[in-house]
Amino acid sequence: MDNLSVIQSLGLTLPGPAYIFGAIAFGLIGFAAYRYGKRVGRRLTKWLGVALMFYPYAIAQTWLLYVVGAILCAGLFIDRV
Repeated sequence: MDNLSVIQSLGLTLPGPAYIFGAIAFGLIGFAAYRYGKRVGRRLTKWLGVALMFYPYAIAQTWLLYVVGAILCAGLFIDRV
């Protein structure tokens, strides 16, 4: 039996290219923020970086991925100022 049809019969869908791109992009931004926050001793920056790296595992909709990612990135920007 085809693996894709087995996955679809279980009610699961594979993410689209926009979701994968967003998850990778926000993960990289989160990793950079985590490293920066750890290096300079900024706890909020470090934890926002951790949140950016791991929140795509909890969100399934592409539009919500980008909304939450933009909010977390705005938090990084506000923390920087």
